[in-house]
Amino acid sequence: MCIGIPMQVVAMREGFAQATGRGEQREVSTALVGPVQPGYWLLVFLDGARELIDAARAAEVNATLDLVQAAMDGGQPDPRHDPGFSLPSAMTAEQLAALAGQ
Repeated sequence: MCIGIPMQVVAMREGFAQATGRGEQREVSTALVGPVQPGYWLLVFLDGARELIDAARAAEVNATLDLVQAAMDGGQPDPRHDPGFSLPSAMTAEQLAALAGQ
């Protein structure tokens, strides 16, 4: 499985950007998104930018990744980063039924 990581451009050169996100900085290819500028947000998969996104979408993806990490760690997510939904494992039977359209 490949997960997209939101990263913000801090510098660029032809075809590449230095980007930072989720505690790391790396060089990513911008061949699929075209020219970028510092401050742009990218959704990065395997060191390649696949999509230009806005800051709100970056925050949403980061909050979702925080939920996934909390679930993998067996803990609870930080409520300050709640994207406004629960994972199915945290839902009641009624919520699951509603999610399934029943």
